[in-house]
Amino acid sequence: METPTHPKDALAALWRLAGQPPEALGAVELTGAEPVLPSTFAVGTAAQATIAAAALASAELWRLRTGKQQRVSVAMRDAGIEFRSEHYLRVNGEPTPGIWNKIAGLYRCGDGRWVRLHTNFPHHRDGVLKLLGCEHDRAAVQHELDRWKGEDFETTAADAGLVVTMTRTFAEWDAHGQGRALARLPVFSIERIGDAPPRPLPPGERPLSGVRVLDLTRVIAGPVCGRTLAAHGADVMLVTAAHLPQMGALVIDSGRGKLSTFVDLRDAAGRETLSGLLRDADIFVQGFRPGAVANTGFCPEQAAAARPGIIYVSLCAYGHEGPWAGRRGFDSLVQNANGMNDAEATAAGATQPKPLPCQALDHGAGYLMAFGAMTALARRAQEGGSWHVRVSLAQTGQWIRGLGRVANGLACPDPHFEDVGDRLEEMDSGFGRLTTVRHAAVMSETTSRWARPSVPVGTHAPTWPV
Repeated sequence: METPTHPKDALAALWRLAGQPPEALGAVELTGAEPVLPSTFAVGTAAQATIAAAALASAELWRLRTGKQQRVSVAMRDAGIEFRSEHYLRVNGEPTPGIWNKIAGLYRCGDGRWVRLHTNFPHHRDGVLKLLGCEHDRAAVQHELDRWKGEDFETTAADAGLVVTMTRTFAEWDAHGQGRALARLPVFSIERIGDAPPRPLPPGERPLSGVRVLDLTRVIAGPVCGRTLAAHGADVMLVTAAHLPQMGALVIDSGRGKLSTFVDLRDAAGRETLSGLLRDADIFVQGFRPGAVANTGFCPEQAAAARPGIIYVSLCAYGHEGPWAGRRGFDSLVQNANGMNDAEATAAGATQPKPLPCQALDHGAGYLMAFGAMTALARRAQEGGSWHVRVSLAQTGQWIRGLGRVANGLACPDPHFEDVGDRLEEMDSGFGRLTTVRHAAVMSETTSRWARPSVPVGTHAPTWPV
């Protein structure tokens, strides 16, 4: 196996890609070494580098505010634990119910190929059952999939707006049209999309004090971005709608530090409400499929016209180019399609695809989104402009693959709840007493913390705090 990239080199490459000042890298301390989670992929390095990149971007904003530099330190073990923060969540001392629907997961099709179904949202579950013509039962699903070829089912499901992928090898993914498209893309991009005068950061005691963020995302990646921005002092407002399904444990874990409001973009009144919030926002984060957001009236160009100087952050599953650009997807499906699960299974000697020990594509993408947003905020403060940050799960997966492999990674013990007590903290919330993972980035001057507790979705009115 290829020796994994050193975490400092991984961080430096991200920092250079963002165009951040190279001298700032001297203020970072990275400790620890692979492996910290049971995987042959360098998930610890990915966690440490992305969390450190976001924290260092926050420190740069602090320097712009005050002229003072602060030190940032991230331990790899701490970062690896935070990359699976939802795994360690406890509410009133009890584990939260699992997020996986009973028919979700791996199945072998009639041609011997494996497929993974994601059925955690009711409309995805019902769509799969309708397509297969069977009841809500694993055995019944397997019986019907015995009649299908893996790639045929993947394509038919995607055409129906469902979320299914066939397990591929690295070679198959690299030869696939989407794999070829990803090979041409960087792990993220930051582009100027409009003109606006420079806007200095408002007064405040934290790097993101006074910065307002609209978070229109669900599940893990986008919400982790918002949670990270909140950890550095931003006012983050989660925007969702009452009719949209939620995954309770993920709402609780990623909701730390956020306001939460309902806005229904299906009607004109809801769109006008969001327009009003946008006019006073600094960062707009969304996770719609490429092209789908334009139907709401809030695509990047529309947002920049309505709010010159906006930092617009886009998340998607497979990237904004290629034949799969418009496909829905989740971390577990992307790492199944892009060869990672097959490669992990081969290393383990397993007979079926083996997932990573955490939702590394989700968490990595979330911290890269926050990193990109804070980088663009610094550019706006110094040179003005509206900016568009693009991140995808598949590009993040491609980057993690490029970090190399850990020869003894699968021998690493899997850290259980009782093993991570030193990384946990407790707080009251709108759900009860929470036990959660602390942020892995340690800042020498501005402590990372969540000033607001997690609350049920829709708790707050759609207005910014005064």
